[in-house]
Amino acid sequence: MTNKDRWPDLAGRLENDECGQVHVLPVRVYFEDTDAGGVAYHASYIRWCERGRSDFLRLLGTDARRMIDGSDSLEPAAFVVRRMTCDFKRPARMDDVLEVATRVKDMGGASVTLNQVVTLDGREIFEADVTVVLVAVSGKPLRLSDALRKAFAASG
Repeated sequence: MTNKDRWPDLAGRLENDECGQVHVLPVRVYFEDTDAGGVAYHASYIRWCERGRSDFLRLLGTDARRMIDGSDSLEPAAFVVRRMTCDFKRPARMDDVLEVATRVKDMGGASVTLNQVVTLDGREIFEADVTVVLVAVSGKPLRLSDALRKAFAASG
């Protein structure tokens, strides 16, 4: 049995709600995520959202490693963050179990804007709008492939 078979939910899950498809990733707040008072550092929220975006891609049928090595397309590529707006609403504390919800907000030719909401017991504690751009390893922007566009459209 592979680890993937043993831990099928490690990448979170795709769900449908009244707004369409959303990726939900559970995250526990560990000591390393906090300051001396046990409150999560602001950078921890950015890291949790990055994990949410990575696992969202994975469950849509691709992942960062396959994109970078080129096995997913003709040209090695990766998504890079172009813009991020963050709203810190309430603190998370050590041992809290959070959920990072990621959904497509908008798509451009080479970019996708994602809305990410972190909740604690159903209450929003953080929200970010993140625009990522698909770029070749050389740094030039690439148009989203039809396959990526279709996968993101199902979630938007």
